[in-house]
Amino acid sequence: MHWSTGPTPAARAVVDPLINVLHHVARCQEPAHALAIWESALNKKLVDSAVLERIEWHSDRAKRLVALCTDLSDSGLESHFVCLMRAIGVPVRQQVWLDGHPVDALIGDRLVVQLDGFAHHSTPADRRRDIEADARLRLRGYTVFRFDYHQVLFQPDMIQNIIRAAIAQGLHRAA
Repeated sequence: MHWSTGPTPAARAVVDPLINVLHHVARCQEPAHALAIWESALNKKLVDSAVLERIEWHSDRAKRLVALCTDLSDSGLESHFVCLMRAIGVPVRQQVWLDGHPVDALIGDRLVVQLDGFAHHSTPADRRRDIEADARLRLRGYTVFRFDYHQVLFQPDMIQNIIRAAIAQGLHRAA
């Protein structure tokens, strides 16, 4: 096919294999899984959000994903965490720089959440680095929670309850 001025967004969706895959992901996957896949494509710069916004999606699920997805999640785990927080009405800021490093999630002004993927701590040095970073944040008045892959994916109620309790205690607010 040849277009003199380039394909329309709808036509591009037909010929772009990645857009086609994202369309099927939106239709077939659970919303949190679909969001993780869409955000991964954005984060890896495989697709641009402006392109996704211009496509005339015929699926309500795809339209919702376009409205929700960002390129801020460094992993599917982070996308899942943000979904868990949205489900309980807790706004999350991602990749906020504190103490010279980005944190995975910041709730309010002082509640930091770090998410450790399946192979995150591949060496003892990795683990020590994270323990040290958590300690420095605590010394600066932050509350730091660290959750792993299993907890985010298989114990979502526990995570939501911990975050609710922390917010109820005001741990998300500056003193």
